[in-house]
Amino acid sequence: MSEPVTQLIKQKLRESVNKHMTLGVTVSADELERETLRKAIHMLIAAVPILAGLVGAPVTLALLAAGTLFYTYTEIVRSTGQEVLFISRVTSFASRERDRGGITHGPITLAIGAMLALLLYPEPIAAIAIYALAFGDGFASLAGKLFGMHELPGTGGKTVEGSSACLVAVTVSTFAVSGMLRESLLVGIVAMFVEMLPTRDFDNLVLPVGAGLVASALFTGLV
Repeated sequence: MSEPVTQLIKQKLRESVNKHMTLGVTVSADELERETLRKAIHMLIAAVPILAGLVGAPVTLALLAAGTLFYTYTEIVRSTGQEVLFISRVTSFASRERDRGGITHGPITLAIGAMLALLLYPEPIAAIAIYALAFGDGFASLAGKLFGMHELPGTGGKTVEGSSACLVAVTVSTFAVSGMLRESLLVGIVAMFVEMLPTRDFDNLVLPVGAGLVASALFTGLV
């Protein structure tokens, strides 16, 4: 990452911390940096449809399964106090407080969510579902941390700002695939409500399945 971009991110993080502190919300720069890294890794799942287009869904599924098994092994090793290459250090830094000392489940459910999309839906519906997972959840979390001021009751800490970011991200990514604005907006609305559910890491499973289900009903002409 270039120095100007890095400095811009750090400046935005500092501004967000100051704004949250002004409003009496406890949030640290370290927490925001961890969330930024966590969601940058999360959004890499958007490469799955590209990979599937190059090598096919079966090979992509096999690679995802192998990667998930390897990651699970590294987490089991890390939970015993040992490290595996650089993976354990990255995971340890990016893990949430609730995952400290144990296995970080987010990457596991993330890969399973992408695999479910490939297994349940044909292209380009699978791509729409995976992009909803990558960008909808990813930008919702970042916007919630950076700008979130209005918490939604009964959502486990989700915010209006984060959910709005999910709506926009899913609508835009779906429109990029389908070219159909009204239907894309409907997928975005459904994804927003699904993302609001207090499912923790399991939103990596329900979000692509839910978005894919709606997309398959709306975009019958694309399959």
